[in-house]
Amino acid sequence: MNFTKTNLEGVMVIEPQVFGDHRGWFTETYNEEEFKKEGLNLTFIQDNHSFSAVKGTLRGLHYQKNPKAQTKLVRCTKGSIFDVAVDIRKGSPTYGDWFGIELSAENKKQLLIPKGFAHGFMTVTDDVEVQYKVDELYSPENDRGIIWNDPNIAVEWPIDIRPVLSEKDEKAPFLHEADHNFTIED
Repeated sequence: MNFTKTNLEGVMVIEPQVFGDHRGWFTETYNEEEFKKEGLNLTFIQDNHSFSAVKGTLRGLHYQKNPKAQTKLVRCTKGSIFDVAVDIRKGSPTYGDWFGIELSAENKKQLLIPKGFAHGFMTVTDDVEVQYKVDELYSPENDRGIIWNDPNIAVEWPIDIRPVLSEKDEKAPFLHEADHNFTIED
């Protein structure tokens, strides 16, 4: 596995080795020992799987507040997405900054998003499946979001259309109004 740091501390792109032959391919998507070598001592306890039917579907920007914050390891197993992490740790030199990358079934890249970051993605193809591991269970009472088009974050989404959103995501607040309790010390 190849681990690449991004402009946001703790957010990493992970590229697994892919072994292919005339039958197809094989890849290892998670290996605890490889993660530990990178200083990542994580215990994933839940796997999530989403399906989005149409191109331009946007899910996010989501996070869970402390004490139920989640680290996520995200990959796209069918189709393609533009995946985004936003630093929402108060006091961070990159507070409000974002990182985005294409994750696809073809490139097999993954994005590691630590606690203290909001996460979202936009589908860039139809029929998209996304799978991700988390290190904390889903907690409805701590589930929060930030509006996808907050001008102070200014994510450059890849498709210039009005996205397909959930009612919850349409009503999400701006970052400066959002209920989050992360600091750089977290």
